[in-house]
Amino acid sequence: MKQVWPQVRLSDVMSQMQRGEAPASGKNYRQIGVRLWGQGAYERESIDGSQTQYAKLFEAREGDIVVNKIWARNGSVAVVSDALNGSWGSTEFPLFEPDRTRLNPRWMHWITKAPWFWSACDEHAKGTSGKNRIKPDQFLGIAIPLPPLEVQQSIVTRIDTVQKQLDAADKLRRSATDELHALCRALVINDPSTKQIAVAELVQQRPTDVHVEPDVSYQFAGVYSFGRGVFKGGVKTGAEFAYPKLSRIRSGDFTYPKLMAWEGALGVVPDECDGCVVSPEFPVFEIDQTKVLPDVFDVYFRDPSTWESLQGGSTGTNARRRRLNPTDFLKLKIPVPSMATQRKLAAIRLHQSQIHSISTEAESGVVLAALLNKLLSQ
Repeated sequence: MKQVWPQVRLSDVMSQMQRGEAPASGKNYRQIGVRLWGQGAYERESIDGSQTQYAKLFEAREGDIVVNKIWARNGSVAVVSDALNGSWGSTEFPLFEPDRTRLNPRWMHWITKAPWFWSACDEHAKGTSGKNRIKPDQFLGIAIPLPPLEVQQSIVTRIDTVQKQLDAADKLRRSATDELHALCRALVINDPSTKQIAVAELVQQRPTDVHVEPDVSYQFAGVYSFGRGVFKGGVKTGAEFAYPKLSRIRSGDFTYPKLMAWEGALGVVPDECDGCVVSPEFPVFEIDQTKVLPDVFDVYFRDPSTWESLQGGSTGTNARRRRLNPTDFLKLKIPVPSMATQRKLAAIRLHQSQIHSISTEAESGVVLAALLNKLLSQ
């Protein structure tokens, strides 16, 4: 018989914390950030207190839940690890302390990785299209399944064990794919035939060609940060968002979210995302394959050294608000080898994709997602 856990509002098991202080000139502040799609919190660049425009910064402590108000709807919620204890966030990253007599922070850690939780954040977010900030009281209104503490710990232990097994398999695959990526990048960068060519000469921007109808369902795509590529997202009806137009993407196109491109959220559209749509925040480019194969774009823009260079082209006064606008993207110059070398590159990447497919489930999170759905919603 399936066990049904009681649903409890977050406001019943956590409270917002206000460990704030006015930034002091001469004091170093380690900044906290939160990756998309349940990928956890991380340490951003440190700043001096004189370098921020915020009147207050707030201290994060181990076990806190940190929320990116803008991107919570895209899974940007995390539990603060011990390594991030004592880091600081602005008002854009509200912090919540769990009641540990009822909520195991590790239970909440795994909930932040569940797609149904991201959807709940999306449903609770309010605001103009593309900027649906979730307010603290809206976040606290989300309900989660909450078994007794001992059951939480038992389930967490099971999930942690599976995660370690997936990590071990993924480490082996990454070792092989990293070597192939290095080879591919060397072909693109160092081949004697390589020339630096402006992106504008290689692509054409697609228009926002989908007129939104309120009663029509749309299959969205997204782009993971840190070079993890384009993926198939959720399905929404036109009544669920405010964009009047969308862009249809095709296999072999190139796209990125303007706000997150500098964090490696760029990629070539894979076959499984052919026909999906993206919002106007995602410029879409058709690659002229008589001049350059999509593999060249995919290899070049998946590399961390490329993301670093994008920060110079992105606009915005706040590092976290930098945007890579299409006009700036088109001005970029990228290395393009001869077509003969590009074909060799495509053959190597085909072999790379075959290796990748050996552990696709570990990479895509299918196994873990199924386990989370099963154990966290019993």
